[in-house]
Amino acid sequence: MDRRSFCKRAGVAGVTASTAGCLGVLGSSGAEGTVLGPPERDLSEASFPSYGDDMPEFTVPDPIHGEEISTGQFEGERAVLWTSFYTNCPDGVCPALILRLRRGQEAAAEEGYSDQVTFLPITFDPERDTAETLREYAGQQGVNLDAGNWHYLRPETYERAQEIHDEHFGLKIEKQPADDIENLEYRFPHYGLIILANKQGIIERAYPRGPQTDIERLVDELERVATA
Repeated sequence: MDRRSFCKRAGVAGVTASTAGCLGVLGSSGAEGTVLGPPERDLSEASFPSYGDDMPEFTVPDPIHGEEISTGQFEGERAVLWTSFYTNCPDGVCPALILRLRRGQEAAAEEGYSDQVTFLPITFDPERDTAETLREYAGQQGVNLDAGNWHYLRPETYERAQEIHDEHFGLKIEKQPADDIENLEYRFPHYGLIILANKQGIIERAYPRGPQTDIERLVDELERVATA
């Protein structure tokens, strides 16, 4: 049983504060294995993983660097900042998500902890987001692909992208018509989720309103987690 299921069952059963690692059971103390204390908003009943849960583990190609990346390969070495996006985003949501990861990358370089954090944005539109497209997008967004800590993840197929988002993050990915937007065949609904996990692979923060998340706050929490 994973930590999330255990905590929910513990809450229902009325288990006391001796049950380590369960948000809402521990009260004001942090979940087991975390660096940060509980967030202001309890997201433990959300469909996506949140504070104290294990970072979902899966393997996806990084087409720019030509390697397979597993979210679990960084355990013991690096914190992870994750989000999902697509480059044809017509309303600025995805650029806002990438901006926050990019600011995290810049701050890590400025403060000297670049080798303690990895940025993992994953596209849910692999049909259009080719390696060439992702490289061009990185340039547009000011991402440093040579820093050794940024991996654009691209599932092999659209169906694989759907599977990853649904099974691991509780997010339904479905194409929608884009008849109202010139030169855009289809679009996607936006979730705007950003997840921060520590070096032990435990989630420290889930930011469900990623595009509106205060950048300074995110960067501060990233530094505290990555340098712990």
